[in-house]
Amino acid sequence: MAEQEEQRRSGGFRDRYAMWRALRAAAATGFASQPEPRTIGLYSRGKQLLSGNFVSGGVVVEKPGVAIWDVPFADPATGTEAHGFAWLDDLAAVGDSAARKRAQEWTLAWITRFGPGRGPGWTAELTGRRLIRWINHALMLLQGADAAQSAMYFKALAAQTAFLARRWQKAAPGLPRFEALTGVISAGLALEGMQGHVGPALAALAKDCESEIDMEGGIPTRNPEELLEVFTLLTWAAQALGEAGHMAPPEHLAAMERMAPTLRSLRHADGGLARFHGGGRGAEGRLDTALANAGVRAMPSAGLAMGFARISGGRTTVIVDAASPPGGAAGRHAHASTNAFELTSGRRPVIVSCGSGRAFGPEWRLAGRATASHSTLEVGGYSSSRLGANPEGEMEERAEVPTLRVLPGENGAGVHLAHSGWAKTHGLSHVRDLMLTNDGRHLTGIDKLTAISTAEKRRFEKLMIDGRLKGVNFAIRFHIHPDAEARLDMGGTAVSLALRSGEIWVFRQDGAAAMTLERSIYLEKSRLRPRETVQIVLTQRALDFETQVGWTLAKAQDTPLAIRDLDRVDITDEIKG
Repeated sequence: MAEQEEQRRSGGFRDRYAMWRALRAAAATGFASQPEPRTIGLYSRGKQLLSGNFVSGGVVVEKPGVAIWDVPFADPATGTEAHGFAWLDDLAAVGDSAARKRAQEWTLAWITRFGPGRGPGWTAELTGRRLIRWINHALMLLQGADAAQSAMYFKALAAQTAFLARRWQKAAPGLPRFEALTGVISAGLALEGMQGHVGPALAALAKDCESEIDMEGGIPTRNPEELLEVFTLLTWAAQALGEAGHMAPPEHLAAMERMAPTLRSLRHADGGLARFHGGGRGAEGRLDTALANAGVRAMPSAGLAMGFARISGGRTTVIVDAASPPGGAAGRHAHASTNAFELTSGRRPVIVSCGSGRAFGPEWRLAGRATASHSTLEVGGYSSSRLGANPEGEMEERAEVPTLRVLPGENGAGVHLAHSGWAKTHGLSHVRDLMLTNDGRHLTGIDKLTAISTAEKRRFEKLMIDGRLKGVNFAIRFHIHPDAEARLDMGGTAVSLALRSGEIWVFRQDGAAAMTLERSIYLEKSRLRPRETVQIVLTQRALDFETQVGWTLAKAQDTPLAIRDLDRVDITDEIKG
């Protein structure tokens, strides 16, 4: 503890010293080249900001006319994140004079109040993110600005660049470090007199490309959206280098080549990413833009991609979490989602996970990490991977995947996998088989709970005896996207799912389990509130060493092969939440 306290004090002193030196750095005189906006956020969130609606910890704070720095956020972390200026992307998406005025007012207020080195925004990660946004949206921030305001802007940019060039090492490895280094490179290339900072940052970025991006193009957190963000940062850095007449290092370009096919494999038919381990669908069009800017031609990778298996047929994609949750520091936002899957038909998500609840407060965040919030099997209220004493930390007990096969076939493709998530607690493993036909119209699933080893069979037998042979309760959950209308059909033996495209999907099971339609929640960070939806739940008791439930999800026979699907969720629906 004494050593950690000494490191904290030493790091704090070095931060203050770096800040002191940075604030005395010569101001940038202007841009070496005209900045181009590379980031555009969500129109809906931009309108929320203009209306004075701020989301924090699951609470909507209504403060029209109040600067973002004075909003009493329910979760202090939201106020800290605001110092990264990602909200500039959302105001840029609105793009009118009111949005421009709001962006300029809040930015000048930050320079006045926090520019001298005060406030929580002077961390390597947030400074990198802020520099990228200030440069990306320079045209919006400087339009109509007088000489004094422009001078304040460039002086603040120079100070932050000098600070970050000395303190980027303080950013945690992974996305925070990539943000910090990309911030140094972007500012160094864009600003007059700052080019000397580029070389060291570029060397550090190349080193992290080798250490943080594995040979299959994945990252330790196994978060698809985070992988997209890292890839996007690398494309921005490479693009800025190219525009300045420089070449990205070989390690940088090789990392992008590895990541592109992995991202393709993690993308559903509608263009959205699979939502696992704290990640969302990704910003609309972000992946296509990043791939185009990178100049990487990438087909989906064969086999696993960052621990996920993807099978597709026709206009249907199925993506399965086929690995253990990440461990260590990378697992602080991991979900107990092993063996869970998502299914998308054309432009319509059908089977989903509840998603990350981080934007809606600690209770939603914890709930979103549980196995019950994913489309898979859970035993007696126990998640397949379990947290330790710290509910905000990593998984201490993680499901292992001893068996995994991706099965190509003449009539379709399938996945066979098993995890040992309840071997220690119940003596049971979950085995899941999924098979999707070539035309994408029919998904067959078999879920088994099985005791495999002698020790596991003894453990299960003890539970049976202690429970007076009542068995072990389990449930198989299928969370339905809120845009799909679900209803019990055929006397309660089937569930019909009507998509807005006009497609009808029908879910049936083999009769071994009880089937109900229950409430569920869909969590999207772009919304003011969680969205209500439903889930199909199959409940059963394991009374023997192996219990099996079979089910199918298939398009209704009268659903055509091709549907002209142009109807999308109205933007005003997103604003209302």
